[in-house]
Amino acid sequence: MSVAVELPLSALSSSATDAIMTNSMEVKMEVNTEVTKATEVTEVTTTEVLSTETNTNTKVEDLLEDEIDEIIMRPDVIPRKLWEHPNPESTPMWQFLQNVNKRHGLSLKTFLELHEYSLQNRSQFWADVWEEANYIHEGTYSRVVDESAPIDAVPIWFEGVKLSYAENVLYSRPKGSSSQTRSTVGKEDDKVAVTEVREGASETRDATYGELRERAGRLAAAMKARGVKKGDIVVIVGSNSIDTLLVWLATSWLGAIFSSSSTDMGTKGILQRTVQVNPKLLFMDDAALYNGKIVDLRGKMAEVVEGLKDCTNFDNIVSIRRFSEARDISAVPKAITWDDFISSAGASPAIPDFVRIPFHEPYLICYSSGTTGTPKAIVHSLGGVMISYFKEGGLHEGLTGSDVTLQYTTTGWIMYLANVAILLYGGKTIIYDGSPFKPDSSILISLAAKHRATKLGISPRWMFEFAKNGQSPREMADLSALRIVTCTGMVLSDQLFEWFYDSGFPPSVQLANMSGGTDIAGCFGICNPLTPVYVGGTQGFSLGVEVKIYDSLVGDGEPGRPVPEGHAGELVATTAFPNVPCFFWSDPIPEGQKGVASPGTRYHSAYFARFPHVWAHGDFCVIHPTTKNLHLLGRADGVLNPSGVRFGSAEIYSVIERRFADRVQDSLCVGQRRPKDHDESVMLFLLMKPGQKLDEALVREVKEAIGKDLSKRHVPKWVFETPEIPTTINLKKVELPVKHIVCGRKVKPSGTLANPQSLDFYYQFAKVEELVNPHPNL
Repeated sequence: MSVAVELPLSALSSSATDAIMTNSMEVKMEVNTEVTKATEVTEVTTTEVLSTETNTNTKVEDLLEDEIDEIIMRPDVIPRKLWEHPNPESTPMWQFLQNVNKRHGLSLKTFLELHEYSLQNRSQFWADVWEEANYIHEGTYSRVVDESAPIDAVPIWFEGVKLSYAENVLYSRPKGSSSQTRSTVGKEDDKVAVTEVREGASETRDATYGELRERAGRLAAAMKARGVKKGDIVVIVGSNSIDTLLVWLATSWLGAIFSSSSTDMGTKGILQRTVQVNPKLLFMDDAALYNGKIVDLRGKMAEVVEGLKDCTNFDNIVSIRRFSEARDISAVPKAITWDDFISSAGASPAIPDFVRIPFHEPYLICYSSGTTGTPKAIVHSLGGVMISYFKEGGLHEGLTGSDVTLQYTTTGWIMYLANVAILLYGGKTIIYDGSPFKPDSSILISLAAKHRATKLGISPRWMFEFAKNGQSPREMADLSALRIVTCTGMVLSDQLFEWFYDSGFPPSVQLANMSGGTDIAGCFGICNPLTPVYVGGTQGFSLGVEVKIYDSLVGDGEPGRPVPEGHAGELVATTAFPNVPCFFWSDPIPEGQKGVASPGTRYHSAYFARFPHVWAHGDFCVIHPTTKNLHLLGRADGVLNPSGVRFGSAEIYSVIERRFADRVQDSLCVGQRRPKDHDESVMLFLLMKPGQKLDEALVREVKEAIGKDLSKRHVPKWVFETPEIPTTINLKKVELPVKHIVCGRKVKPSGTLANPQSLDFYYQFAKVEELVNPHPNL
């Protein structure tokens, strides 16, 4: 039914169309009232906002502190419900819950109860997950973890257990068998494991599990013949291809450490990462295809080799033939072809045994984005990544050996792990290399339909392009096999949630918005099959990870203060979990300190300096009091803070995308506070669509829309047109370098920026008052 109600200022739901905060006036709107079994809640719909009133004379300085720190999500105002699992009892998570009940004499019934169990019984929960994962391994553990150790002690998990990533990808372990039993059941020789698709489906090739075993084994034999051993580092600069996967498998086969970067990264970015880890070998494609252009990489190869001249461990660069004919690499120092490298083990090499390494030891190095400095070389443990992925993929997403996944990613993004992790279950992965918009935007949808993909992994930017152009994936192809679409990489706007179900994908598909990152090779916020999908945020928290929201106004180094649900703050993790990274490579421990995350280390500075003994992830978030969804408002280090009012840039982007998508292609919102400034000013940069220009009328319209949909406190002081918005090579919008620039600092562009020259435009705004002809009334 429809009723008229009065909601106070604080009645903000997470839906984009409900975000109508005003200064101190009440907002009248028409709502739908929906009674659930548990409670009566008010659901604000997208078409029912009647009016808003704004007191434009209110000054922020006159507001009381408790008004500034008001609740932004009320328990009786919830977003629109979009999806529920038709049969949750059929899911692996439900079966896991039943197994936990049986094993421990419990009666857990809901996801929230299971989540609480996972926090209150950490060791027991992770032992349950380890048992369920059924990985091939040797050894036993007497203690899961020292629960008394704080998270910044980086405690050891499952001490005494050893395992191999390659062995568990290439073989299965039958249920009920001994821990070291190796089988091909579910991974038979003729079962296709990988389908590789080149840009625009111009070339496709398959690899079966049998072929992966044979080829990875031969490559491991060649690596061993070249002296690669446990603990050595092997780096690849490669495409999302079968050959790149083989390098990863062969590296882990020998107990060595794998690291990857994408071919579209500049030489500087490659060297920023590779030099600091001092690799034994570097593999690199001899050419690349992107956006319809073939790029010869031999020049980059030579530059990289020159940049590695002081690396004491570096032996060779191995050239991987990317097209039908190998390119001549005779002019590249220390270069050897793939075929010559393989032959170094002999015509009929003895395939080495799998080297199983301790659960807690390194097997993978990933890198932070490096948008404001040298990328951090984040070292992940083998067991931490494997047990976390079973929990996330097997339980939260419900993946099994019958699934087919398609994750759009480069090898330089953390989602490359998710790209191939389905092989741990015996499923099939479709790996795509190239632009997701060539020959047109339908390419990923066409591939998903052709290969009957059950899971598709995309980014908000990809969805935005579809919505902006009025395209509907469900009208392009048969997506009846598709079960789940995961989305990560940046904040997913509320209107894209609604577009997904109203126009984009079949209503049966679960939209799994996730948030975590490279730092933990996993998620803090993630999907699950036991609760509904609502507009905005993630469905909830990842099992076994204790997340809280801390007051963002607490000073660095001071004890954190949790805020109530419904209030915004910084996302933190308060207790240890297995996929906390081991350490940062080449991060010296200061004299007198013991731990890898001791004060003075880059590791400590990155995560533990903000709040003592607590992991501060840097996301600005709020938990909805009723749905328990985690809503992301932006990065904490990019939080906008004019006159003490803190809000995320995602709130501004939401208004621009919803109201101005016909004229504005993209936007960038940052705060400016120079040494001379007494307060922070908000700057909004608009990238106009072709044929559109920013004029006085549009500036007024933008400001009015933000003031109406959010509040006068959210209205930017400055609005400018920009010719280009900086993004990473994975299409993530980059705010922090621009914030530093407009605050008067010089920024050294990161190698991960796809368009580093775009930063030059923003330097003029450090002296914004001196600009000629700034837009009136800005």
